[in-house]
Amino acid sequence: MAAVSLNIRLCTYWPSVGPPGGLHDSQRLRCGHPFPAALLPGATQSPAARTQATGSTTMAPTDPGTTRDQPTPPPPSAPTAPEDSAPLGPTPADAFDALYVGLATALFRQTYLLTGRRNLAKESVERAFEQAWQRWPEVAVDRDPAGWVRAAAYEYAMSPWHRLRRAHRHPDPESAADPGSRALLDALLDLPPAYRRTLVLHDGVGLGLPDTAAETEASTAAAAGRLVTARAAVTERMPDSATPLSAAEESALLHEQLGTLAHAQPVAALLTPHAVRTSSENKARLWTQAAIALTAVLVGLAGLTMVTAPPRYEAPPSPAEQVGGVPPRGGPQRLTTQDLEMRRKLDDELVHGPARLVPELR
Repeated sequence: MAAVSLNIRLCTYWPSVGPPGGLHDSQRLRCGHPFPAALLPGATQSPAARTQATGSTTMAPTDPGTTRDQPTPPPPSAPTAPEDSAPLGPTPADAFDALYVGLATALFRQTYLLTGRRNLAKESVERAFEQAWQRWPEVAVDRDPAGWVRAAAYEYAMSPWHRLRRAHRHPDPESAADPGSRALLDALLDLPPAYRRTLVLHDGVGLGLPDTAAETEASTAAAAGRLVTARAAVTERMPDSATPLSAAEESALLHEQLGTLAHAQPVAALLTPHAVRTSSENKARLWTQAAIALTAVLVGLAGLTMVTAPPRYEAPPSPAEQVGGVPPRGGPQRLTTQDLEMRRKLDDELVHGPARLVPELR
């Protein structure tokens, strides 16, 4: 079997926060130097690797004073430290905290552009990170953890159920004095949710068109159509929309305007990463206990039904119905008042009456 030479490179995920307060969220991989797999214990070197190490195709790399037929025994291994004292590297909590610190502020500004409500944007960011911590084994191995959290925050922020909440029915009053920012925010909020999300992702966050289409669960052609329509609707309502611009210039202008609008709003006091993790764990524990309690109640009701239910089926009696065509009931007529008086009188004078015969016993 031909030997294969491999290079192993150890990489670690590090969130890239970009410029302070920016709308962007990205990530990068920090990789170490290539580690030759041939130096791993039990690995087999290829002929090319042996030639590179020794300069000869017939000689294997050995220590001085040894031959190829008598390989050098491995040196005695140094005593290793116990596993408990070895550094384990970043914990899941540390990785989550790094993602939260590098992404929460930018994600708050993005969700504000989608909703126009600071409290709802804050709630969306915290809820998204709570879901991420509950599913951290899935998020940690995702190729884009920041995109996973961003999609969860967008879905919660743009849920139509918020219309039923009195606190989120109307946008916040505009605090910026610039009328252009107010016009831009009004134009954004008047767009349909799918168009608004596409415009913020592409021109605000800076995603490419394929990534924008994938995150909005649409085809590339549909995402491009939404983007063109949204740009035209927003540009038409801007004060300086008289000058025609190319698509690239229009995208750059919207990117700058969206960033200015997002930075004009003060960032809400977000929870700390530890508080978000604690809240997520408490909610998960509460839902688990509620599910167990509900299951216990259902099992108890099922057992009570089995104990108290009759052993066999008893058909309920049919309701009474009036039958027609039956002759009236015969017999003596009802006694009148005189008849009742006569019967009472005869009962009283059964033995002592003068006109009655008393039977004789023989």
